[in-house]
Amino acid sequence: MRLNLKTLVKVIVMMKRTLRPFNLEVSALGLGCMGMSMCYGKADDNQSLRTIEYAIENGINFLDTADIYGDGHNENLI
Repeated sequence: MRLNLKTLVKVIVMMKRTLRPFNLEVSALGLGCMGMSMCYGKADDNQSLRTIEYAIENGINFLDTADIYGDGHNENLI
């Protein structure tokens, strides 16, 4: 059976992991949000929001961000 990329991503997203010690169940595939505020040129908030919405609509509930990315911009988007 051959899987195209879109199908493969859906299979991976359906996989879950438990984050300890909080017992939070998250998608095995996460969305890295660093580029939404730094490192890759000027950020486009509208595109970032569409990306976040698309990820959530497709089962990704693990959004990776960190304080080091700036002034809380990513957290405000999320």
